[in-house]
Amino acid sequence: MSRIAATFDALQKDGRKALIPYVTAGFPFADITPELMHGMVEAGADVIELGVPFSDPMADGPVIQRAGEAALALGIGMKQVLAMVAAFRQRDDRTPVVLMGYANPVERYDLVHGKGTFIRDAAASGVDGLLVVDYPPEECEDFAADLQAHHIDLIFLLAPTSTSERMAQVGRIASGYVYYVSLKGVTGAGNLDTEAVGRMIPQIRQHVKVPVGVGFGIRDARTAQAVGSAADAVVIGSRIIQLIEDQPRDAVVPRVRDFLTEIRQALDALPAATPKNAAGR
Repeated sequence: MSRIAATFDALQKDGRKALIPYVTAGFPFADITPELMHGMVEAGADVIELGVPFSDPMADGPVIQRAGEAALALGIGMKQVLAMVAAFRQRDDRTPVVLMGYANPVERYDLVHGKGTFIRDAAASGVDGLLVVDYPPEECEDFAADLQAHHIDLIFLLAPTSTSERMAQVGRIASGYVYYVSLKGVTGAGNLDTEAVGRMIPQIRQHVKVPVGVGFGIRDARTAQAVGSAADAVVIGSRIIQLIEDQPRDAVVPRVRDFLTEIRQALDALPAATPKNAAGR
């Protein structure tokens, strides 16, 4: 069983929802990421999504784009990202870490270091999941199998425009959890319709047997709680980047820790979910 599956199983037994914060690796300071990840865990994060900086992030809005550009300017690439995960693992061998990004850095890593080295090195560093925005499920069966052989889950996006056929394709391959993009648009967009999210999740669960996380547009405890009432996990990214992008180094971790503590408290205030409602199983 992967760390991600074990984490969701434990949360399901307790009737609790997962808090999944996102941060761009190497932002806002090149060497702060492992420290920031530990701060997230202290605040109640259950899984951490670590963004791999990329020059052309098609699904990311201006906030995360700026963070990626800043990290790239500091020399952060896939090699450095894996080193950050390994550094985090020196103190934490429990919290799942998911790399979120695009195909180019993954494929370039293999081109530079040799075929199959990305999966090998990701597993060795302690990566638990991979979400590649531009990898469609119909082209990923072999890749997913190779990842699972190394205990790494392949996570897919679903959107308000996803058809039943697309959901079924994802459901056949996805492991760990699926990430439902709650808005039509890019990360950081506004106007989250939590009622629409609540209507969509049961449709997803008809096709997907892994937990459903929801992200894009979640900015505060109120929206996190509303989404958490229907989803298995709440993913928050752009708001965290906004909170730290202009902060001095010594303020970054406390600022994120305080913010996530409030989100954690809001999620824990939800009525305990039954096992059936917790993960749709």
